[in-house]
Amino acid sequence: MDLNADLGEGFGIWRLGDDEALLGLVTSANVACGFHGGDPSTMRRVCEGAARRGVAVGAQVGYRDLAGFGRRRIAYDFAELRDEVTYQLGALNAFCQLFGTRVRYLKPHGALYHAASTDESQAAAVVAAVTGYDPGLPILCLPGSTLAQLAVGAGLPVVAEAFADRAYLPNGALMPRGTPGAVITDPEQVAERAVRMATERSVVAVDGTVIPCSVDSICLHGDTPHAVSAAELVRATLIDADIPLAPFA
Repeated sequence: MDLNADLGEGFGIWRLGDDEALLGLVTSANVACGFHGGDPSTMRRVCEGAARRGVAVGAQVGYRDLAGFGRRRIAYDFAELRDEVTYQLGALNAFCQLFGTRVRYLKPHGALYHAASTDESQAAAVVAAVTGYDPGLPILCLPGSTLAQLAVGAGLPVVAEAFADRAYLPNGALMPRGTPGAVITDPEQVAERAVRMATERSVVAVDGTVIPCSVDSICLHGDTPHAVSAAELVRATLIDADIPLAPFA
């Protein structure tokens, strides 16, 4: 099983999350590319740390919205979104190359992640960017989403992920972040959910519905309270359950 986390989301003197600690726990790092968060120095630092630890680097591409942290939906023109995703891929890969590695997958961030899950135009723009940049580059996304379907149709590798620290609705969608209970912060609960995802391939929705959840990567958010404690417990619990941890890419 792959364990991924969103990293490098600080900007300038503002730091968000403990990138160094999380790089020692996850197998894949979704690195912000400077649009929703991150800056060149942060990108360089996280890429260097990931390369040193053998952690796979993925481009966490988002809307050009630093003020809103990429969590406000933007109605983009197809070509503009395609080009902005391409721009972010290239920027992050430049820093990867400094340390003998490369961008190994793409994952949308925040509002773009949710929009591309249902909006065909925005999903198609992401797919077009990846196809033009590297047709062998995997896309990490929600299984069964519009983005996943279009990516498969374009011949791109698709990696399904689940969120151990986010609540699910009965239809398999994530509960909107602004809703009370949408983010799960108790490390023990997060670890229990991660093991269920890895062993039983299912997740329990907010109403008790058991949802099939066949995934190859489990996401932990680096900006949540107790993120490092949760990641430590998730990693230890998965290993105790004889579940090997390794990057999918």
